[in-house]
Amino acid sequence: MSIDFNKRRDNTTAINSNVYVRDESASVAFMKQTYQLLALSMVTAALGAYLTMPFAEAVQGMKWIIFGAELAILFFGFNMTRSNKTAHMTMLFVFTFITGVSLVPLFAMLIGAGKGALIGNAFLMTSVLFGSLSMFAINSTQDFSSWGKPLFITAITVIILSVLNVLIFNSPILHVIISAVVLLVFALFTIYDTQNIANGAYDSPVDAAVSLYLDFLNMFIALLQLLGIMSDD
Repeated sequence: MSIDFNKRRDNTTAINSNVYVRDESASVAFMKQTYQLLALSMVTAALGAYLTMPFAEAVQGMKWIIFGAELAILFFGFNMTRSNKTAHMTMLFVFTFITGVSLVPLFAMLIGAGKGALIGNAFLMTSVLFGSLSMFAINSTQDFSSWGKPLFITAITVIILSVLNVLIFNSPILHVIISAVVLLVFALFTIYDTQNIANGAYDSPVDAAVSLYLDFLNMFIALLQLLGIMSDD
């Protein structure tokens, strides 16, 4: 009895090829679901801002409570609901709705100063920048996995400086510097997170969407603040 080794090799190649196609298909489906959740998150945030815009003064008075709620969901809420797909997705939309509410004082200030058009301009610029960085990350052969730790440390440092500037320093120059650094850091985070998603580093598209949403949101806020500052006399 003879064995056709060439046939066995062909079968093995076909099996490996099928596995590769299946893995690639699953990766594409995961990315697609992630970006669908990202789009829905932006709609939810816009809804949160729209519904609470008439209460801008009250929202301003509750800004630290809202900020605390955002941190609580990020560090505890998502972890508590990770085992339940429906609850995890619900937590995503609760979080993005609250972030939309948190933007109301900034929007109200710009609109009150006759600079409401900057909101649309900043969103458009952020969308173009975010899309370009995401495409670069997906198509690049460079490994950005080493960026995670230094970017995280920089982001935490900037958040602490931002809080100190609001509470103590109240420096316009420091505010401009912080906004510029935030824009740069989260632009790099967009590249890092997008490549991680493409490489299968996330178990849930909800967690992947949260990462990208935070990147987009922080770039949007930084651009909006910089545009608002540059438009002043």
